[in-house]
Amino acid sequence: MKRQIIDTIERYDKIILHRHVRPDPDAYGSQIGLKELIAFNYPSKKVFATGTHENTLDFLAHPDVVTDEDFQNALVIVTDTANTERIDDERYKLGSYLLKIDHHPNDDAYGDLLWVDTDASSVSEMIFELFAEAREYKGWKMDAVIARLLYAGIVGDTGRFMFQSTTEQTMNVAGELISYGFDRTALFNGMYEVESNILQLKGYIYANFEMDDKGVGHVKLTRELLQKYKVAESEASLLVSSLADVKGMKCWVFFIEDADAIRVRLRSKGPVINGIAKKYGGGGHPLASGASVQTWDEADRVVEDLKKL
Repeated sequence: MKRQIIDTIERYDKIILHRHVRPDPDAYGSQIGLKELIAFNYPSKKVFATGTHENTLDFLAHPDVVTDEDFQNALVIVTDTANTERIDDERYKLGSYLLKIDHHPNDDAYGDLLWVDTDASSVSEMIFELFAEAREYKGWKMDAVIARLLYAGIVGDTGRFMFQSTTEQTMNVAGELISYGFDRTALFNGMYEVESNILQLKGYIYANFEMDDKGVGHVKLTRELLQKYKVAESEASLLVSSLADVKGMKCWVFFIEDADAIRVRLRSKGPVINGIAKKYGGGGHPLASGASVQTWDEADRVVEDLKKL
């Protein structure tokens, strides 16, 4: 499969990379990391990364400005996106050939060529595996810019190597990426330093979360509350793992209200919760999933589903 992907990349002079809406470090790491990897090894190719920029990822990278004309006769690669509804920039349909690279359950098998590995810690780890194959197959090389992007994606999706998705392979890949000599301290500062208002919201979460006697927890963050702390929905989503430190917590859900819906962020230390996410039109990994609901009554039903689980 990896050699098929490499051969496909070689056939196209224009390549446009997409990822999911509301991106996280693995979305940028895999998308823009692969973009830079292709451009580094094929300087004559035109390679773009598209999508709406996420301001919290300023430290990591920025997508490109891509025109409709750029999509003509282009190879389109979508990374880290389980289903077509979550692809950022619907113009992915305008390309000549569609390639999906992902590590979520393959419920939506879109694309002309698919590489899905649900055992991978992150798609950034998969991109490194693609590089390792291409290094042997075609002599590909990598630099510190690419290594930094892929490392950030792996760190983000493994929770700094604390999640169960972290494997011996993950650590070996991370070790090789570190050898490229990028500034890890500056990268971690970009990923984990936060403004004081976000820390104050985190304090509110610790003071106001609820947990029942079965270890099911939840927090509701209304628009009014986010406005009070001057925190965006995307910034609040970064705090979802904060309840992992609570003793006795087995699974939990953050409800974060924005202008369009109430975002549902599900996390678990054991029970498989992506079935609940699917019930509400979402999806994701067995222990980390997301969805959206329209009312607080629906949100309460999500909590009841977690308790039944």
